[in-house]
Amino acid sequence: MRYLGLFIILFSHAAAFAAVPPRLFYAERLKTTADTDTIIRKRSLSVGVSYGNDAIFFGRVGPVKYPFVTTDVVYNDKSGLFIYGSGLKVLGYDPVFDEVDVGGGYFYKFSKKFSGAISYTRFIFNNDAKIIKSASSNDINFKNSFDWKVTKSSVVMDFLFGKSNDFFVTFSQSKLIEPSWSIFTDDDYLTINPSANVIFGTQNFVNTYTEDRDIRKMGDYIYSARMDRNNRRFTVLNYYFKVPVAYNMPHFTLEASYRYSIPVNVENVLQNKHASFFNLTFYYLFY
Repeated sequence: MRYLGLFIILFSHAAAFAAVPPRLFYAERLKTTADTDTIIRKRSLSVGVSYGNDAIFFGRVGPVKYPFVTTDVVYNDKSGLFIYGSGLKVLGYDPVFDEVDVGGGYFYKFSKKFSGAISYTRFIFNNDAKIIKSASSNDINFKNSFDWKVTKSSVVMDFLFGKSNDFFVTFSQSKLIEPSWSIFTDDDYLTINPSANVIFGTQNFVNTYTEDRDIRKMGDYIYSARMDRNNRRFTVLNYYFKVPVAYNMPHFTLEASYRYSIPVNVENVLQNKHASFFNLTFYYLFY
């Protein structure tokens, strides 16, 4: 990689919308910063904004589509420590902010091929927040990646606790592609980072979400103890394929990302179907 303008997200990210810390050099989670892949080991500050056509949380979405905008600030220290904050606004609804996240963690690198990070995130929601993620309030995230050169393998573990407790494991296989040619100037370049992912986990958050948001009042919703038992099982939740394409300059990145999601073992009112998700992300890096 030629420049320092790239980060990895969780969440996930995992991930989804994140779902997990946006945050810095790693993860799917969620989150909300770009999906590219360079490691930065110097003091830096990044500020970003992202748009998504629907909020997805570990392979699940609510019964109504919630397009959103997020803002993120991430500070990275040379030691590998980092702190971050973000805000999320669901478009078309009253709260000024539906969610504010704060957290921090540590990035480590054992070798050129093996790296990882551990972090903690606190989710703070408006009382009127409608996104499915609002059933959780804390996340401990642990990610390890191994670069085979041909592809990169990642394993992300998330323990979420608060109103509901859930555990997730996300396996990802990705390939970073960086064409040798520039676009407009000698300093710019493209990166493409397609990945195939599978999410395993429990889904107690679904029970909490349906209770908190009175979704049980919806027309064809039928509640049963069997659904609760199934949601407590650790099982496959989602398969998804993601293709982020980023335009990079030394200090900023503009990225468009497409995700095709295949939810499985869905219980309760969230009878999700195969769906497409789109994200547009811009962030600026100071170092």
